[in-house]
Amino acid sequence: MRAAQVWQDKICERVYDVAFKPDGSQLIVAAGLRVLVYDAADGANIQPLKGHKDIVYCVAYAKDGKRFASGSADKSIIIWTSKLEGILKYTHNDSIQCVSYNPVTHQLASCSSGDFGLWSPEQKSVNKHKVSSKITCCGWTNDGQYLALGMMNGVVSIRNKNGEEKVKIERPGGSSSPIWSIAWNPSKDEHNDILAVADWGQKLSFYQLSGKQIGADRTLNYDPCCVSYFSKGEYIVMGGSDKQVSLYTKDGMRLGTIGEQNSWVWTCRVKPESNCVVLGCQDGTIACYQLTFSTVHGLYKDRYAYRDSMTDVIVQHLITEQKVRIRCRELVKKIAIYRSRLAIQLPERILIYELRSDDSSDMHYHSKEKICQKFECNLLVVCSQHIILCQEKRLQCLSFTSVKEKEWVMESLIRYIKVIGGPPGREGLLVGLKNGAILKIFVDNPFPITLLKLSTSVRCLDMSAYRKKLAVVDEHNTLLVYDINSKELLFQEPNANSVAWNTQCENMLCFSGNGYLNIKASNFPVHQQKMQGFVVGYNGSKIFCLHVYSMSAVEVPQSAPMYQYLEKKHYKEAYQIACLGVTDSDWRDLATEALEGLDFETAKKAFIRIRDLRYLDLISSIEERKKRGENDNELFLADVYAFQGKFHEAAKLYKRTGHESRALSMYTDLRMFEYAKEFVGTTDVKSSRMLMAKQADWAKSSNEPRAAAEMYLSAGEHMKAIDIIGEHGWVDMLIDIARKLDKAEREPLTKCALHLKRLKHHGYASEIYSKMGDLKALLQLHVDSKNWEEALSLVEKHPQFKCDVFVPYAQWLAENDRFEEAQKAFHKAGRQDSAVKVLEQLTHNAVVENRFSDAGYYYWMLSMQCLDIARDYEEQRDEMLTKFKRFQHLAELYHVYHSIQRYTDEPFISDIPETLFNICRFLLNNLTKETLQGISKVKILYTLAQQSQKLGAYRLARSCYEKLLELHIPSRFQAAIERGSMVIRAKPCHDSEDLTEAMMCYRCSNNNPLLSNQGSMCINCKQPFIYSASSYEVLPLVQFYLEEGISDDEALSLIDLEVPHTDQGKAQEQDMNNSELQTLKINDDLDDEGDHPFTAKISFEQGGSTFVPVKVSRSVLRSMSRRDVLIKRWPAPLRWEYFRSLLPDVSITMCPTCFKMFQSEDYELLVLQHNCCPYCRRPIDEPH
Repeated sequence: MRAAQVWQDKICERVYDVAFKPDGSQLIVAAGLRVLVYDAADGANIQPLKGHKDIVYCVAYAKDGKRFASGSADKSIIIWTSKLEGILKYTHNDSIQCVSYNPVTHQLASCSSGDFGLWSPEQKSVNKHKVSSKITCCGWTNDGQYLALGMMNGVVSIRNKNGEEKVKIERPGGSSSPIWSIAWNPSKDEHNDILAVADWGQKLSFYQLSGKQIGADRTLNYDPCCVSYFSKGEYIVMGGSDKQVSLYTKDGMRLGTIGEQNSWVWTCRVKPESNCVVLGCQDGTIACYQLTFSTVHGLYKDRYAYRDSMTDVIVQHLITEQKVRIRCRELVKKIAIYRSRLAIQLPERILIYELRSDDSSDMHYHSKEKICQKFECNLLVVCSQHIILCQEKRLQCLSFTSVKEKEWVMESLIRYIKVIGGPPGREGLLVGLKNGAILKIFVDNPFPITLLKLSTSVRCLDMSAYRKKLAVVDEHNTLLVYDINSKELLFQEPNANSVAWNTQCENMLCFSGNGYLNIKASNFPVHQQKMQGFVVGYNGSKIFCLHVYSMSAVEVPQSAPMYQYLEKKHYKEAYQIACLGVTDSDWRDLATEALEGLDFETAKKAFIRIRDLRYLDLISSIEERKKRGENDNELFLADVYAFQGKFHEAAKLYKRTGHESRALSMYTDLRMFEYAKEFVGTTDVKSSRMLMAKQADWAKSSNEPRAAAEMYLSAGEHMKAIDIIGEHGWVDMLIDIARKLDKAEREPLTKCALHLKRLKHHGYASEIYSKMGDLKALLQLHVDSKNWEEALSLVEKHPQFKCDVFVPYAQWLAENDRFEEAQKAFHKAGRQDSAVKVLEQLTHNAVVENRFSDAGYYYWMLSMQCLDIARDYEEQRDEMLTKFKRFQHLAELYHVYHSIQRYTDEPFISDIPETLFNICRFLLNNLTKETLQGISKVKILYTLAQQSQKLGAYRLARSCYEKLLELHIPSRFQAAIERGSMVIRAKPCHDSEDLTEAMMCYRCSNNNPLLSNQGSMCINCKQPFIYSASSYEVLPLVQFYLEEGISDDEALSLIDLEVPHTDQGKAQEQDMNNSELQTLKINDDLDDEGDHPFTAKISFEQGGSTFVPVKVSRSVLRSMSRRDVLIKRWPAPLRWEYFRSLLPDVSITMCPTCFKMFQSEDYELLVLQHNCCPYCRRPIDEPH
């Protein structure tokens, strides 16, 4: 730090205070009875201001620069404008000691010996506040919220804008150490407001706004009269009884003297946004000093160390931009850096730091050694194990333990010194002297080596990477480059102030001068670009420049020197330059030039840099060919030209080397067909056809498909032509080609058919398949086009393809919600598992959707499907027969429950009470041990209770209501059930005899209860009841079985077709056969049969706790008439079931498909209503 006096003025009066205008143009001085205004730039006295009657103690300028204030011993405050006009005056009761403007609100604080006042332009009066001690100094915080007051009793009082005390700081010395000056740090980087306090106990202290002290007191050894911060808060200036102004760090560390005077310094201020300091003395001296802060720094490769805030050292990695700060807390005088070492010279010692690791990116330094000795030196250098001190002509080499090991005395002043590397403890130094001598010194050798002797002084030095060349900048700003071994001057350049060799390239250096950066490679001309500052280092493509106080790394493309080498065809040297940093286009130019020069190694490395795989493949193929013995450079160059687009040159080289085919392939690949035809001529027919096909390829790719198709047809490439025609949907051309092709040409015909099929012209596609005789493809065409009529017609003629048709047909039916037809189609295709799955899903859906009639029908179809599987697959027979019986049972239950559901959910139904009564009992008798999805026991009991009440079965109705009350009843039935339960209690507790007689067993003539927990069988003989599938009355039928050895065919032959041999000759029985419909009709006037052998047999075999089936012999069969017998002719593997009627006046009809039995009148009515069987839905006119 150097201080130069800018100007000085001497007046007669004592100077108590000074203040700068915020823009730094004016200086206001409190001197004697006047306020003096100076030009801050040159110290010219602009105008004295008179208005006070006594000594002016203080002045202050508002932050906006519009007004300033002065305070005097005459107890008054005068407000002045920036035009130097007084506009306001107000007074206190005592002399004014200090004034300060709020930096935000421009409120003025004026302090006297006994009070302080707060005035603002918006107020008419001044708010005054009493204090207990004389105020000596004051200052506002940066945000204008608080005012600090320094007092004679050693107290600092911090007040808010209303004058209320918020914080009180009591100094240890009390009234013996009066506070004489305070200042707030103006830095915006500080997180807290920091107050500097100087007292006449000769202490400098720092406090936070809260009153907490920061650090310990700093001893000054003089009485401070003024303290002031620089604009950014980085430094403090103070003056006082020591008759000088000193510079301090913001932490209170003294850095040096700014200016010495002959009397006390009462005031000092720093000019805003500058390094100028103005002071005022007791003897009337006013002086302005300009401070210059010199750069203290060191550089080694990409590490730059420099001084910051005078007491800190920052080490910056110029590549990664990492920074580390080392706080020394003393003035840093010199810095040196080399490899992992860092040396810092302080006033009384030298600190040696070392990196923690060898990692090039490591930025963690730790203290290695301390040399506690004061040195005076011009230059400082650090090596691995030593420090070098330069003192004019003398060089001293000291170990890190402060032992002087070597000393060299030069013949002239040392102007430049630099470490040029070497083994640890044996490093070499490059030294330049004022007399022009250039020396090389090794730290372990006491004898310097003279490298050169110039006629002028050395200004800057550097040695090349391989220590073969030396660059020198002399005092005439001339750059001289020498060969160290021969001492020959290689070249020289003017206008240089510094020079640096590239550490990665032997023949490249840079130098700066006259605002330009100059880069020179070998003996080529210099390449220039504008740059401010000095060159201090050159590493790869980065040039390190020092401009004023900052170091920057400039990224410099090495394009110019690279092209200089390329012009001389020095490809390897050009590659070395390019590695330092060039653009991608420069790399491509280098690669191309090297490739054309057949330097494949350099070209390959360059193409790898730009990741051009195409050229790398070319180079690899050429290298492989060279390994196989090829050495025709002209052929290699022809390949290179072809890759570069120099096609005619390549063709000439191909022809010269006897490789015409390569030229032809090149032209056709490039669609240069005219050049290709010209190259081939008219004699080569094979090549001409090949050209035609290639031209067709080009026409296709250039979006001329019709021309391409015609060319393909001309070249005989039918498949390619068909593909193009088909893609564009030209149907007429496809048909024309297909009709011209022979049926033996199956591949192009198939391609034509596929395109026609895709274009929805199925008729033409069918024509082609018929021409080929491809029946399977034709069938698939019909299936894909959903032409089921044609497909099914073909399957009838060719049943071997039934799976190919019926399976997709069934899937199509299922997708269109025609599940029943889909099930049949699966069945026809032999996909029994799929057919069963469809039926199961249909059944489940019907139950979930409360379509119980459909559910019964689907269960019946499922049972018949299981029967078919049992017949066709013996291994599944037992399982399928079990399912058959289960599904038959479920089918009947859901079928009859449909009537219950309609009764409870629909408003109008046609079912008579007797039918509903019988259905309910049938369901309850069959649901004693199981619960089925969808079937509500509440609805069954509710319906039965209602119908029982209507038919006189009061006891049964009462039982139903009682059971209902035990169940969870839906709300919509609640009222009706409760009402019915009350009504039934008024009825007699018995059932109608007609109803109980209707439950007589026709085998044992025993009456059965209306409800039985044993199921649908006689409680006496266990004979199962046979119900009418319409009214669900018990039919007068008894099932009988054939004795062992009697087959179904034999039984049929034994049962007489005519009227059995009885004495009732008047009986006229008619056997009505509608198709295969079995109907028993017996005239009403027929007499009793008497003792028939069958009747006698059932009477003999009845009774007991277990069911005894009726088995008949051949003789009994002979006595029967076909008109009395109903036969369920189940398909295999089931046996037929035989039933005989016991009441001649009941006419019974059985459906030949589902084998359900009906009373004939009911069946005929239902058939008339539905035109089909009400159970299996077989149309009445459909043959069985």
